[in-house]
Amino acid sequence: MRPLQWDVAFIAPQKRAVCLLSGGLDSATCLALARREGYACYALSFDYGQRHKIELEAARRVAASIGVEKHLVAKIGLDAFGGSALTDDIAVPKARSTEEMGHGIPVTYVPARNTIFLSFALAWAEVLESSDIFIGVNALDYSGYPDCRPEYVEAYERMANLATRAGVEEASELKIHTPLMHLNKAQIVRLGEELGVPFGLTYSCYDPGPEGQACGQCDACLLRRKGFEEAGIEDR
Repeated sequence: MRPLQWDVAFIAPQKRAVCLLSGGLDSATCLALARREGYACYALSFDYGQRHKIELEAARRVAASIGVEKHLVAKIGLDAFGGSALTDDIAVPKARSTEEMGHGIPVTYVPARNTIFLSFALAWAEVLESSDIFIGVNALDYSGYPDCRPEYVEAYERMANLATRAGVEEASELKIHTPLMHLNKAQIVRLGEELGVPFGLTYSCYDPGPEGQACGQCDACLLRRKGFEEAGIEDR
């Protein structure tokens, strides 16, 4: 008698990715894109002493809606250093034109923020045995932010592959994914619409009112409005 033969389907384990999630439009779209690409997503947000801490509530809503394996909020307190309108007693610029936003480094830049955020993401990725980090940086709408440029991300990626055990012992190359890097805000909105991003759960304002209402005049509010208008999509 011939022995029984079993057809066993081996399913490759889902790749893990750490996704930086602020709760804003860009990071939510980046997270949704990572999910569509088949990653098991681990969302990482930061309570860094920002004046718009309400964005963390948005991050929790977005993580739950899009679906993540785990969502962590790391408390790091960059307000101890200050030096930014987002972490210090410095006025947030209002009613600036697109041209004004495109020149110089704005006072809303938080010193070394993305370097610090990516370092936390890198640490968690090592623990998760993940080789992928997603960050929704954009070089078009925030060209004045030095830590949103392609050359910065490329340099950080090279450093990360020198600094980790996986990079040294296992020859496992870490990849920092920046799918929104060269998209304008309207293109990001259209991509988010295609991915089913819950726009109504996201939050973009740098200087919210006492009840959390968006100011409508800071750079983040104006760029968001411009993006939806140019995309021809209602901001829900």
